[in-house]
Amino acid sequence: MSNHCFKFKQFTVWQDRCAMKVGTDGVLLGAWVSVEGCRRLLDVGTGTGLIALLLAQRAPQAEITAVEIDEAAAGQAAENVAASPWQERVKVVCENFRTFAPGQAFDLIVSNPPYFVDALKCPDEQRSLARHTGNLNYELLFGGARRLLTEDGGIAVIVPAELGKLVTDTAWNYGFHPTYRTEVYTKPGKPCRRLLIRFGRQYAPCTEDKLYIESSTGGYSPEFAALVRDFYLDK
Repeated sequence: MSNHCFKFKQFTVWQDRCAMKVGTDGVLLGAWVSVEGCRRLLDVGTGTGLIALLLAQRAPQAEITAVEIDEAAAGQAAENVAASPWQERVKVVCENFRTFAPGQAFDLIVSNPPYFVDALKCPDEQRSLARHTGNLNYELLFGGARRLLTEDGGIAVIVPAELGKLVTDTAWNYGFHPTYRTEVYTKPGKPCRRLLIRFGRQYAPCTEDKLYIESSTGGYSPEFAALVRDFYLDK
């Protein structure tokens, strides 16, 4: 398949004008997070629009807003949405999340945030903007969630395993507690690579589990295959 686009079962994501391409992280978050009972969803840093489209497919009752600071990426996300079956329910907004003020609260916020907190910035300015936390850091993300979520609303992210404590501590500072946490491994015997975490305002015991993308004998694990079956063409 061309690097310019990625075809899913019900939609296609064009990505030639976006710094960050379709990846497993975005698919994991969009497929994993619970959307039960959610009517208004917000995807922060939407990039290609991938997660917003995954949520639109999974939540036919919901309206989705996708915010993206990069003009080229926002334009391509809007085109991807317009070509999808859910153009009436997904809105792309080109704006800095810092100043985003929609006037209505959301039931769920999702974000696959930039994660190179301390790494040197890469020379490609657009890719650097998409990958580094300078324009969308965790303080900004949870601070925005505090003002934009309903009282019972939640925020879900996917982050590198080594940043789990930083993200959880930041969430705590803004009044959010982890309610569901999944450790993601490439395969058994390998270290944890990613964390899928959902936070809410109300404190409750956190449900924890593990997800292996590949099985020990090779190929996708049954759990991962079941998670993405409705999206990937070969599932």
